[in-house]
Amino acid sequence: MLHQLAIGTVLILVTIVIAGAGFWLAEALVSLASPWLVRRPHAPKLAVVLMVTVLMVLAVLTLSVWVWALAFLFLGIFTALEAATYFSIVAFTTLGFGDILLPHQWRILGGLAAANGLLNMGLFTAMLVETLRRVRSEQVKGEADER
Repeated sequence: MLHQLAIGTVLILVTIVIAGAGFWLAEALVSLASPWLVRRPHAPKLAVVLMVTVLMVLAVLTLSVWVWALAFLFLGIFTALEAATYFSIVAFTTLGFGDILLPHQWRILGGLAAANGLLNMGLFTAMLVETLRRVRSEQVKGEADER
């Protein structure tokens, strides 16, 4: 049990680093594009920010799922990449289909993958909202400065 908790903790920390890098990249891109984003027209630019942010969230989510899938393969829990990836997606998104299960001695790791996914979904939602909020507030401030 303790080795599962240790492995799960390391995997969660790795995905947190990945999410942090995604936040940092999003922040850097918004800062770089800020002069363009605050000029009119605002609505299409906000839509572009939304689309790019969603793609970044999906990239971070995909990397996190791959971390778990590769760990399952490395630990010998699954022998096929497809099964490891499928289980990682189902656990990480907390769907919990139950058609592929971890062996009894590894089941705690499945719960940790689900908890990690649940927490990351909250982080990704915060990233999306914060990015849109920041861009829109800069647009509104720019409008006020024009008056």
